[in-house]
Amino acid sequence: MSAQAEEPRGTETVPAPLKRHDSLWGDAEKVSHSNHHGSRVSWVRTLSLAFQSVGIIYGDIGTSPLYVYSSTFPDGIKHNDDLLGVLSLIIYTLIIIPMLKYVFIVLYANDNGDGGTFALYSLISRYAKIRMIPDQQAEDAAVSNYRIEAPNSQLRRAQWAKQKLESSKAAKIALFTLTILGTSMVIGDGTLTPAISVLSAVSGIREKAPSLTQTQVVLISVAILFMLFSVQRFGTDKVGYTFAPVISVWFLFIAGIGLYNLVVHDVGVLRAFNPIYIIQYFKRNGKEGWVSLGGVILCVTGTEGMFADLGHFNIRAVQISFNGILFPAVGLCYIGQAAYLRKFPENVANTFYRSIPAPMFWPTFIVAILAAIIASQAMLSGAFAILSKALSLGCMPRVQVIHTSHKYEGQVYIPEVNFIMGLASIVVTVAFRTTTSIGHAYGICVVTTFIITTHLMTVVMLLIWKKHVIFIALFYVVFGSIELIYLSSILSKFIEGGYLPICFALVVMSLMAAWHYVQVKRYWYELDHIVPTSELTVLLEKNDVRRIPGVGLLYTELVQGIPPVFPRLIERIPSVHSIFMFMSIKHLPISRVLPAERFLFRQVGPREQRMFRCVARYGYTDTLEEPKEFVAFLMDGLKMFIQEESAFAHNEVEEITAGGEASSDQPSMASGRSTRNAVHSEETVQARVSSHSSGRIASFRSNRTVEEEKQLIDREVEHGMVYLMGEANVTAKANSSVFKKMVVNYVYTFLRKNLTEGHKALAIPKDQLLKVGITYEI
Repeated sequence: MSAQAEEPRGTETVPAPLKRHDSLWGDAEKVSHSNHHGSRVSWVRTLSLAFQSVGIIYGDIGTSPLYVYSSTFPDGIKHNDDLLGVLSLIIYTLIIIPMLKYVFIVLYANDNGDGGTFALYSLISRYAKIRMIPDQQAEDAAVSNYRIEAPNSQLRRAQWAKQKLESSKAAKIALFTLTILGTSMVIGDGTLTPAISVLSAVSGIREKAPSLTQTQVVLISVAILFMLFSVQRFGTDKVGYTFAPVISVWFLFIAGIGLYNLVVHDVGVLRAFNPIYIIQYFKRNGKEGWVSLGGVILCVTGTEGMFADLGHFNIRAVQISFNGILFPAVGLCYIGQAAYLRKFPENVANTFYRSIPAPMFWPTFIVAILAAIIASQAMLSGAFAILSKALSLGCMPRVQVIHTSHKYEGQVYIPEVNFIMGLASIVVTVAFRTTTSIGHAYGICVVTTFIITTHLMTVVMLLIWKKHVIFIALFYVVFGSIELIYLSSILSKFIEGGYLPICFALVVMSLMAAWHYVQVKRYWYELDHIVPTSELTVLLEKNDVRRIPGVGLLYTELVQGIPPVFPRLIERIPSVHSIFMFMSIKHLPISRVLPAERFLFRQVGPREQRMFRCVARYGYTDTLEEPKEFVAFLMDGLKMFIQEESAFAHNEVEEITAGGEASSDQPSMASGRSTRNAVHSEETVQARVSSHSSGRIASFRSNRTVEEEKQLIDREVEHGMVYLMGEANVTAKANSSVFKKMVVNYVYTFLRKNLTEGHKALAIPKDQLLKVGITYEI
């Protein structure tokens, strides 16, 4: 941006005019098409990633054979051919949902390589303005990973869908609700996965120690769960290398045992590949067959992990590992168990361990325990990662997110959430005691997540992929109807445990929705009470404000205007630091923002006042820098901004001197942009006037003056940094409804006071923090 382009003219080179690339001066709609996942990955690297993915994303679905048959036949097997029907259901469920839907369709709806329901929501919000908080800026589209495409003129449905989404508040609320419902179900999944996986693995010990009671098995499981949640703070980096080998050994064991049972007991179960046995099964069992689907669906638990953890691997690696390792191994295991049960149907309550050949029992038992722990840990890590992404939606307080690995950016730890999930998992294990009861609750989490993904994918196909309506309808009807059938079956067990995840999700959703509602209202309140930039000088003179040494950063959610907390500050303490900056931390609806594109600077008021605005932009997987690193990065960016402003101002004067073209062209561009974004129109015009005036002054400054300003910044940094934050007490207006008063005055206030404070989440040094109290009535 600061380099000058040159164009040949005969034998001489003439500097081309510098042009701005921000919303105040240049073409803000220009989009970069660079994509960090676009380069081809070698086959060696792909195979390596495929192997690593085995340990990270298949622990959950790989340990499902521990409890699927016992959950499907809780009252025993009534007809021997029922095994063929259930095996056929398991095989085709594995083929339809994980393989066809996820591996060959959903994985391609990634957001610059990142997956999960949250990535789908972010992808949609880039193509349509569906977010509730109006902090969009035109220059966000110039960030490299933003990468959007214009709707195809031949397919008007995409443009129609965009207009409907942007104009319908109900549609925006529906998409947001789906997203936080998915987040709530992931938290429920992270709570139930350890409970059912560990309990089912530990239960196998009763085969060799029949004197153990179920209560003792539960207590052993609780001890393992306590250990599992206690070590989350250390992360998985230290043991990460063991995950893939352990799960690979697990798959080798269950495939080998399955093949053994198939050959020894009944090769005839291979007939289950004929779907006619599914029809016969339902004819024979009627309603009971439909109810049993709640157990069958447990064979695909953890499927969403393939998509959610895609950011660590790539599509080809996941496709290879699923089709080459997971599906054959798990498929053989289910086939072998069915063959065993054809001969010993009375052992259905503990099928997995009863079907293991005697010499293989203890090795398999030990690996099963390890696999269950790994599956639980991976699910917990995924839940933490999704919650950390949800912070960028503003639907939960800024809790402390601890990154536990320097190698794997998705491995995070959230202390408050870990405590709640750990306590809930232990309570569930003690209360339900058996995997069958927990399975009723577990299935609802799994299927609800599937349905949410189906709906969001349908929007992606319509709005972004612009597929033919027949293809979209087939996707929605086929997968949506199958998932609804499974959901209806699980809901039949509502009283027997199915109520747990629904109640849990409702509580979590209510808290998230309440927080987001107040945050949106608070943002609009601040937007309605901003101080126009043009009044800054009057405001400072009115309060006889002194300039004191150092650098002051006032944190604000607003990306335009002067926040109402600033007048409050100078009324109480009529002094402002020599260099003062309105600092906004904003999360864009993309996975990552390149460091070079992190900061967006603006001059606020006359240049000699040295007051700036900075918007620090992050993707939902980016980590906030440590304070020292952040300050150094910020000040380097500020010095670069000052240098570039001087260069642009000098260039403008040359253009005006040459013929005045700039003065005749730029007003029309500004007016076009101001009508395009009403929220930013007032500040855009004011900032243009201010920046243009500053440019005229700077054009007569020498490089020496710019260097002096840089040196001044360094000196003020040495005097110290002070972080200022508004401590807003939000209350409902006196004439508000009782419900609104409950949400604002009690729920929101409770969350704000009992979860991590904002400065801790932002890693602001406590001894450099100054809070300014203010009350908002919304």
